[in-house]
Amino acid sequence: MRRRRSILIVGGGTAGWLTAAYLAKALRVADQGDLTITLLESPDIGIVGVGEATFPTIRNTLRFLGVDEARFIRETSATFKQGIRFVDWAETPADGRHHSFFHPFEAPFSTEGASLAPYWLLQDEAGRAPFAEAVTIQARVADAARAPKRPHESDFAGPLNYAYHFDAAKLAQVLAERARELGVRHLRGALSETVLDETGAIARVVSPEHGDLTADLYIDCSGFRAELIGKALGSPFKSARPILFADRALACHTPYDRPDAPIQSYTVATAHEAGWTWDIGLAGARGVGCVYSSDHMDDARAEAVLRDYLGGVEAETRRIRFDAGYRPKQWIGNCVAVGLSAGFLEPLESTGVVLIEAAVAMIAELLPHNGPVSAPARRFNELMAARYDNIIVFLKLHYALSRRQEPFWRQNADPASIPERLAELLEQWRYRPPARFDFILDLETFAFFNYQYILYGMGFKTDLAAGAGEFADVAGAARLFAKIRGFADRATQDLPSHRDLIARINASGFETEPA
Repeated sequence: MRRRRSILIVGGGTAGWLTAAYLAKALRVADQGDLTITLLESPDIGIVGVGEATFPTIRNTLRFLGVDEARFIRETSATFKQGIRFVDWAETPADGRHHSFFHPFEAPFSTEGASLAPYWLLQDEAGRAPFAEAVTIQARVADAARAPKRPHESDFAGPLNYAYHFDAAKLAQVLAERARELGVRHLRGALSETVLDETGAIARVVSPEHGDLTADLYIDCSGFRAELIGKALGSPFKSARPILFADRALACHTPYDRPDAPIQSYTVATAHEAGWTWDIGLAGARGVGCVYSSDHMDDARAEAVLRDYLGGVEAETRRIRFDAGYRPKQWIGNCVAVGLSAGFLEPLESTGVVLIEAAVAMIAELLPHNGPVSAPARRFNELMAARYDNIIVFLKLHYALSRRQEPFWRQNADPASIPERLAELLEQWRYRPPARFDFILDLETFAFFNYQYILYGMGFKTDLAAGAGEFADVAGAARLFAKIRGFADRATQDLPSHRDLIARINASGFETEPA
């Protein structure tokens, strides 16, 4: 006879409620009586709110949870995100000139199964299109402020890959409602004590409002406070500060300058002297934030940089402190950490939510129905640590290639701050483009072509001259480059404006038939 299992999630927000809803759906809590999931939500643990952008995996997650896309967009003030526009990362702006490049979500087109990257690299630098524009249609679609889909297309589907910008607090509300529908028990109350047993595992947690709470598995979604995994179990934190220097963010919301202002369908990431600013277009306002290193910029200067970016517009700001890094042991005994309690790197490339998605999917698949609940811990920790380490490598790439001269950027380009794995890859990529065999898919968040977008957007040089003869289908590649340009021309005409589509969805949802 199977013993009844129980899971207690401590903390709400995106991490807690996404974990609760996903596990409730995956483990069919509402349909059988062998498992219960309870979420204890404390009013003292708020939502950080810097993660207002996502990765395309969120569409599959929301679809799996049974969330209606139009409702999600309406209730979270969401807009579409097709990638990131990087401004001033490669070079310091001079004489009013700004360098920029686009990192799209779409994979590059290929010719007969072969990459177009070598053919682009062999073109004349002076006359070729930017890499993302040459190998995808998404760069031009996004720059034209077009949406990635049309009103009649089905939930979470469209001709172009996309994610979302959204209000994090509102997303938590949508996920909470869905989790309760799926059978999650919701308790409102604080956590006052965590009691360990003689083996060092969690015996119970104590809430002033609910008394002793026990479970087979405790999931720590208490944010930076890490009440269970950190304070109670003492799981050490591995700092990434020697590699990723940013440790502060100053965030605000600001209105559009006019009601019909275009809404960009990408995050704008603009470098400054000691970090960068994010600019996210929501349905009713922009979310803007200044990310910086306190070793290179004080709080007052960061405030001035943000105010200058906003062009003098008044906005109430909120300062967030963080230490980039993660806990190598995120699952100890009968406790596993998800979200900020497990780790946080920085807002760049929107990895916060995708790490939650990866963790909860693994928990759902690895959790044993009986026997020791700690059985998957070692494998889970190995996979999550590798994923964090690989994301650190990808994020560092953005900084290490910069030619800016400020101390922050020069220290980022110092070989002493570059991980050995990244240094090895960069040396290889001087003579060939990034390839799929450089990465193990199950340990990665970003594919080889994501590295290509950053490398060649930043002006990295790959010398293929010695092997140019291996790329003989120049005419075929030229035809495909031309076809991509033609597809982009048509897409910018056929796809609706981003603002118009969001307005239509908010007014009446998606259409059932094409207009």
